[in-house]
Amino acid sequence: MLRFVSPALRLTHLAAALMLATPLLATTAQAAPAAATAQSQTWITLGEQAFGLLRKIDPDVRSEAQREWVMQTPKPGSHSAALQESRELVHVVHIDNALLPALSEAIHTDTHRCAGFVAHASRAEAFSALNGQQEAQSLARKVVVPSYTIDNQDQVAPMITQVQDSQILSTIQTLSDFQNRYYTSTYGVAASDKIMAMWKALAGTRSDITVEQFTHAGWPQKSVILTIKGTAKPKEIVVMGAHLDSIVSGKVTNETRAPGADDDASGIATLTEVLRVMVANNYKPRRTIQFMGYAAEEEGLLGSAEIAKAYKRQLKKVVGVLQLDMTNYQGSAKDIYIYTDYTNGAQNTFLANLASTYLPTLTVGYDKCGYGCSDHASWYGKGYAASLPFEAAFTDDNPYIHSANDTLANMGNQASDAAKFAKLTLAFGVELGTDGPTVKP
Repeated sequence: MLRFVSPALRLTHLAAALMLATPLLATTAQAAPAAATAQSQTWITLGEQAFGLLRKIDPDVRSEAQREWVMQTPKPGSHSAALQESRELVHVVHIDNALLPALSEAIHTDTHRCAGFVAHASRAEAFSALNGQQEAQSLARKVVVPSYTIDNQDQVAPMITQVQDSQILSTIQTLSDFQNRYYTSTYGVAASDKIMAMWKALAGTRSDITVEQFTHAGWPQKSVILTIKGTAKPKEIVVMGAHLDSIVSGKVTNETRAPGADDDASGIATLTEVLRVMVANNYKPRRTIQFMGYAAEEEGLLGSAEIAKAYKRQLKKVVGVLQLDMTNYQGSAKDIYIYTDYTNGAQNTFLANLASTYLPTLTVGYDKCGYGCSDHASWYGKGYAASLPFEAAFTDDNPYIHSANDTLANMGNQASDAAKFAKLTLAFGVELGTDGPTVKP
């Protein structure tokens, strides 16, 4: 997801990105969003800062349309819950696929984040995304709004004591042992298969749990979706996700080393531990809970965008979305940072209340990360309540991500930080999944 780079290195990397634009023409099929490789250009939406970087790469690029998005975000320099109105100009751009690697590199190095733009299959989809805030507000009035009452302590409290650092550590190691998990590589395909196998093994023989892969037409890596069917409100869905792909800055080939231990093996491992604890306790939610491992996040939120689009088209009642993108590196003074832009304010407050109720020794901060910084943005743009709890403040994240050095060794060979997120995610899943007095089996 995010990346902090020193100012000097940012200038060096940006210059390298500009020089790489022409040589990378030959690797477009691997480095650009595969959904667009059948044609020479693709449509994207991106924020004002990323648009400025794109203009440096290609001064001839122009904005096809723009709209100001209005959000509630933290006051500058504040890590408290005090919010103010914040505005960001979002652009629609039609660009050559060959420019996407250089744009991605520039965003990674200059703004400390993954993605930073969202790729779209057509002009119509891009313009729909541009108007997403207005559409989202309209849809939000039609979807189910949970009570956010915290009333399942008898189930949540014992579960969170069962979270094991060692289990999370083992899963991070398993995933980071892949040469890479890039969305077009053979290793990226194998990593998706591995996650599906792990989740199936944890599900065991439970007939109310299914595991499947979501096939994307434009690239080989598949997303993974595990579903625990609700007992009373099965059509209402709680989504908890993380992205399964990994990347390094610059040219990426099938054999490039990109362990992605923190970004985002840690998120997948955190989800996996939540699943293990739920199954071990024979937890049967009243609402349906879905665990999602998204493909191709690093190339414009491609996997989550397709899934969120499908859910909106099918009018699925998603009552809440939680995104875990990097959970195992405490780069700032506080334990967990809730990002407030392109997320839902009421659900963010619920998340903070869960932390104070079930994890009172942890400290919570607030920050923002800009347009399209992780998969929560795909859901937010479709009108669903989404939240992003993160491991650090915006400029303090893991300095090793998007490099061959994003390893467990550079996180102290521990998973105690990710365990905090597993406990918070358990509380989120059980409270929203039950949403009311406990129903005895």
